[in-house]
Amino acid sequence: MIHAIRFHQTGGPEVLRWEEVALPQPQPNEATVKQHAVGLNFIDIYHRTGLYPVPLPSGIGLEGAGVVEAVGSAVTDLKPGDRVAYAGGPIGAYAEQRNIPADRLVKLPAALSFEQGAAMMLQGMTAQYLLRRTYRVQAGDPILIHAAAGGVGLIVCQWAKALGATVIGTVSSDEKAALAKAHGCDHAIIYTRENFTQRVKEITAGAGVPVVYDSIGKDTFTASLDCLRPLGLMVSFGNASGPVPPFDLGELSKRGSLFITRPTLFGYVGPRSDLVQTATELFNMVTSGKVKIEVNQTYALKDAAQAQSDLAVRKTTGSTILIP
Repeated sequence: MIHAIRFHQTGGPEVLRWEEVALPQPQPNEATVKQHAVGLNFIDIYHRTGLYPVPLPSGIGLEGAGVVEAVGSAVTDLKPGDRVAYAGGPIGAYAEQRNIPADRLVKLPAALSFEQGAAMMLQGMTAQYLLRRTYRVQAGDPILIHAAAGGVGLIVCQWAKALGATVIGTVSSDEKAALAKAHGCDHAIIYTRENFTQRVKEITAGAGVPVVYDSIGKDTFTASLDCLRPLGLMVSFGNASGPVPPFDLGELSKRGSLFITRPTLFGYVGPRSDLVQTATELFNMVTSGKVKIEVNQTYALKDAAQAQSDLAVRKTTGSTILIP
């Protein structure tokens, strides 16, 4: 028997339970991973609250790093003892050990710790597809990233800066502004006392930005559209303040023939070849030193409810991990 966090109904953090569960032998295409660290992400809250429904009862969590304990009979490219990391389905990362399809695992370079692996996979691969595929950032581009001091935000700031972009970020406090600037953010806008649309226009001499990366959702959506230049791209990749309500597509034409997309990581790393390519590019950026993965908060896995509570009210910065 092992321990895992599970929930039997949707709701607040109190629905999360530390339970003893049986772990069967891996299926032919699976590997059993003993987890050394587990990632904490906003999507975990969306699953817990029911914003993104999952069949109940359910495990929770989509990201982790550890060591392969056993492999199924059809697995040929992994063996017991391999260091691995993952981000994505199936749900159930908040566990001491778990079985997972082997084609969702990537080998973790020796230069990276398990803590870094668990902190970087979902957020780092999200940054990769945002910057290199959804909108391919070029040197000289001004970009806007909301929640610049968050997990994805700090990685985007560093990576975009390495690409030669001018990075504009929004944050909630002076402390978070300093953190974002230390990670490559050229202009940190404190949205609690500044109008970020006005500031973006000032910074860009009225032109606006070609792309906005928005994980906040409802509270920032319309103002983010107003930050875009004609033909600009609105990338809505999260809902920290709640889902974006329905809106009139005519608003895109009024603002200059804008584009909009609602991507997910899982749409970009579905084929294994895409997963490996995305992870490899992320690992190269980190091992080169261009992107630093810093774990700013650590909780015991059994305290996942508190960790989610702190994430939801923005007490955290950067990456957070849970230790089984």
